[in-house]
Amino acid sequence: MSAPTVTTGGTLPPPLLETLKRAERLEYWNIFWTITIVIVMGLVLGQSQTMKTAWIEDTLGLVPPIAFLIAAKMERSGNKSHKFPFGFERVNGLGFFLAAVALAATGALLLWDSAMTLVKAEHATVGTVQIFGRDIWLGWLMIGAQFYAMIPPMIIGRKELPLAEELADKLLHTDALMNKANWMTGAAGIAGIVGLGLGWWWADSVAAAFISFDILHDGLKAIRSSTAELVDGTPRGLSSPAISEEAEALQAMLEERYPGASIRLRETGRLIRAEVHGCHAPEPYPGTADHWPGKVERSWRLAQISFVPVESNRSEREGTR
Repeated sequence: MSAPTVTTGGTLPPPLLETLKRAERLEYWNIFWTITIVIVMGLVLGQSQTMKTAWIEDTLGLVPPIAFLIAAKMERSGNKSHKFPFGFERVNGLGFFLAAVALAATGALLLWDSAMTLVKAEHATVGTVQIFGRDIWLGWLMIGAQFYAMIPPMIIGRKELPLAEELADKLLHTDALMNKANWMTGAAGIAGIVGLGLGWWWADSVAAAFISFDILHDGLKAIRSSTAELVDGTPRGLSSPAISEEAEALQAMLEERYPGASIRLRETGRLIRAEVHGCHAPEPYPGTADHWPGKVERSWRLAQISFVPVESNRSEREGTR
C-alpha cells in the first residue's frame, strides 16, 4: 500500500518578515493615537448618546491592533512543542475571530441602547463649560474632538492596507478598513451634535444608531470570514467572506494538473494548505511554488500539498466501518 506523500513549503520569506515588522510598528503608533483620541473624547462626553457611542467605538479600536501584535509575536517566534507541534500559524485567525465577536456584540448592544433611547424619546442636553472665564457651548468642544478623532485613523488606515494585502492578513486588513472609514463615525457624530444644538432631540440617537449599525456590520462580516478559517473552510478573501481569488485559481490549477482527483483547500493563518485526494505525488516532485497559479513572489502562501492516494482513501473508509 502506498503511503500519502506530503510536501511542505516554508513560512514567511525574509522580505515579508520585514513587512510584518513594519506593520507592527504601525500598530504601535495606532495604539498610541487611539489612546489620545479616547482621552480627548472622554473629556467632552457630556450627555450625548452619539459621543458615548463614538467613544466606545474608539475604545474598541484598540482591540484589533493589540490582537495583531500578540498574534504576530507568537507567530514569528515559531516555537513548536509537544502541546503545539504545528506552532502558532493560526493564532492570527484566532485573534481575528475574537476581535470580530467583540465588535459584533458591542455594536448590537449599542444599537439596542440607541433604539430604546428613541422609543422612550429621551432628550439629551448639551450644556456649557467655562474656559478662561468664558462660557462656551460644550458642543463646539465635542465637534472639535470628533474632527481630531477622524484624522489619525484615516492616515494609519491608508498605510495599513497595502501591508495587509502583502501579508494576506485579515486582522490587519479589517483594522485598516475600520480606520480608513472612521470619517463616517466622525461625520455622524458631528451631525448628531449639530442636531442637538438645533433642538432636534432625536438627531443624537439617530447618529448613535448609525454608528452602532456600522460597528455591528463590520463585526458580523468579520465573524463570517474568521469562522470559515477556524472550521477549515476554503480560504476567504481579505475583506469578504467569499472564497478568495487566489484560492479559486489554485483550485482550478490543481484540478487541471491532477484530473479526477478531489481537491481540498484550507487556510492556516496567512498560509494555504492543499490536499489532493485520489492521486500519487508526481516524480520528480516540482515543489509547491510550481503549483502556485499567481505571481512567484506570492507562492509563499502555498505552504503544503498533501497527496492522498486511492489506496489510502479506501483504507480510511474501511477503518471507519
